[in-house]
Amino acid sequence: MLMLFLGLNLVFPLKVRPRYSTIITAADGTILHAFLSDDDKWRLVTELDEITPVLRKTILHKEDNYFYYHPGFNPVSMARAVFRNLTTGRRTSGASTITMQVVRLLEPRKRTYGSKIIELFRAVQLELFYSKDEILQLYLNLIPYGGNVEGIKSASMLYFGKPPQLLSLAEITTLTIIPNRPSSLRLGLSNKLIVQERNRWLNRFRKTDLFTAEAINDALNEPLDAHRRALPKLAPHLSLRLKKSNPDQPIIHTLIKPNRQAQAEQLVANYVGRVRAMNIHNAAVLVINNQTMAVEAYVGSADFANGYDGGQVDGVRAVRSPGSTLKPLLYALAFDKGLMTPKTVLNDVPTSFSGYEPENYDRQFYGPITVESALANSLNVPAVKTLQQISTPTFVESLKKAGFETIKKQSTGLGLSIILGGCGVTLEELMRLFAAFANGGQMSNLNFVAPNQSDAPAKKSRLISEDAAFLITNTLTQITRPDLPNNFDNSYHLPRIAWKTGTSYGRRDAWSIGYNKRYTVGVWVGNFSGEGVPELSGANIATPLLFSLFNTIDYNSSSGWFRMPESLSMRQVCAETGDVPGEACEHKIVDYAIMGVSPYHRCQHQKAVWTNAVGTVSYCAHCLPDQNGSDADGAVRRFYPNLAPELIAFYESRRIPYSKIPPHNPACTRVFAQQGPQIVSLNNGSEYFINPHQPQQLQLSCQADNEVKVVYWYLNDKLYRKAAPTEGVFFSPQPGSLKISCADDKGRNTDIRILVKAE
Repeated sequence: MLMLFLGLNLVFPLKVRPRYSTIITAADGTILHAFLSDDDKWRLVTELDEITPVLRKTILHKEDNYFYYHPGFNPVSMARAVFRNLTTGRRTSGASTITMQVVRLLEPRKRTYGSKIIELFRAVQLELFYSKDEILQLYLNLIPYGGNVEGIKSASMLYFGKPPQLLSLAEITTLTIIPNRPSSLRLGLSNKLIVQERNRWLNRFRKTDLFTAEAINDALNEPLDAHRRALPKLAPHLSLRLKKSNPDQPIIHTLIKPNRQAQAEQLVANYVGRVRAMNIHNAAVLVINNQTMAVEAYVGSADFANGYDGGQVDGVRAVRSPGSTLKPLLYALAFDKGLMTPKTVLNDVPTSFSGYEPENYDRQFYGPITVESALANSLNVPAVKTLQQISTPTFVESLKKAGFETIKKQSTGLGLSIILGGCGVTLEELMRLFAAFANGGQMSNLNFVAPNQSDAPAKKSRLISEDAAFLITNTLTQITRPDLPNNFDNSYHLPRIAWKTGTSYGRRDAWSIGYNKRYTVGVWVGNFSGEGVPELSGANIATPLLFSLFNTIDYNSSSGWFRMPESLSMRQVCAETGDVPGEACEHKIVDYAIMGVSPYHRCQHQKAVWTNAVGTVSYCAHCLPDQNGSDADGAVRRFYPNLAPELIAFYESRRIPYSKIPPHNPACTRVFAQQGPQIVSLNNGSEYFINPHQPQQLQLSCQADNEVKVVYWYLNDKLYRKAAPTEGVFFSPQPGSLKISCADDKGRNTDIRILVKAE
């Protein structure tokens, strides 16, 4: 007999594959979202810890008193049923155990003696491969409640609005009796009849002393408040995402905090309702706990049900232009590479990077400016210069390491414009980056689900040093900056956070991402259609929502602030350059420095120049008068600003006064060997197309040292024009190869070559 059973078990193996509904739960175990099963049933899984002692006792007393003692079938009950059926000539008593009922629910068949034999075989298989508790769990998950509702948890949530472990004795009894008559005992429709049947069973429980008399009396007097309810629909975008990525997992435990999620959804909906008058229709928000990297709130759009505005688009994962939000990482890398410190001075002046000429958001230029001011004010030219120093491939590799997937795909075609938003990112990726700043430069994956459900192990990697992360945080905490929203100056609504804004080209995306010790919060505002809006900006549109979120979830946080790392030191630097003070540095300030990494350059913002007594002529070492000789004029050592050619051009173009080095001694015969004027227009190696029938002119311009007074332009080695260094020179080109040369009054020369083509 045993061999026969084993053989049949091999030929007809047991397949227990119920098609459950998917439940998305919050961090506290409550249901966030529920989905119909793939056969359109509400079949929610009841977990073992949801089967309370009262529920277990009630269901076993009613259905199978000897469940924990029989091998899947009850021989005594079966013999009694056969005797009664034979003596009466009709079927008056059944003998199905809970195990056999599970078989029937898994594999429905016609009620025949042959089906009964198959049920017996399957019941024994169930008992062999599953524990009693697991079989009871299967039973409670599959019992019918009419319509498309199956399982006690489904009925409990849909008709009582609570999970099974919170049901009262009266409610448990109600849900215990309905599966035997699901078509006549319809919750919400025949409640009066259900109460009569419930009370009949409660009185039977009293006779057998199953529960105390007091518990029975309370249950008998309890009114039946059962009607069809809607299941929760919080975090719809995250729920759909997790269901798609875990199609066979009936319960997905997230780390979402229900109150926080509800607050975020409400704030986003209300805020978008206010800005809709400006033709701004959507927003997305993500809230991360920095200590655990748990996603505690996930809002993909302002209204999931709004199909007109693309409500079902997930703004957390939508690829958008980042605007200026990548600049903090750029400057952090520059700090780590020893290229600069927060007080290092960069020149924010019009600059051509091989034809690429970035402008600032307000189309103004600010001349010499510190790195921290350039970041706080989100200036573009200093950022592009810094990227050029670091190199685009190096920066792209860092972004790849930080998990920017779209940038990985775009990497071969990315250039300097990447730092101003010329690439694609998602809010989720930016959140991971800014959480790294909050965690001292340490990168971690975002945790959407509980650790025991996550397929990917927690990965940590160092993106930037702890020192660089602190310097970035310290800069982004400043509140005297242009991206502070209007009317937020000195406002008690201003939370203590570090934050960075961004606005994409064409005003299609507004970003604001902030963090403190406990949380990182990211906000995107815009239109999923990609339509630009003149009023859309990170500062005035996205940041107010960011501040509201922080004031709601972590108002007046007591978790402290970031501490300066031990490897970070303070030092005096020259305010003019940010370098270590030299002999001519009078104005000194304090700056941070990463020990053993930050640059240690002696400041040379002043240049010592020998001039005649009246300061009208300068001398080089070759023509310096002998001060002990008879030269009546003698020579005086004076200090002049050692300005870069680009800064001189900026001052000249805007008529900003500056101290100029006097012209070099005209009687000197020395030939200068240093670098000649830098040609900034046109671009070396470029092709220019002209229309021969409509003559056009091209502009020549250069940048030269501040002692240069005259430059000479040559076209194919023929003198074209003599001009001032800051003067733009125009000429009419002819098709063909063209050599352009620029020489200064010191005899220094620079050449470029271009190709002119006729269209």
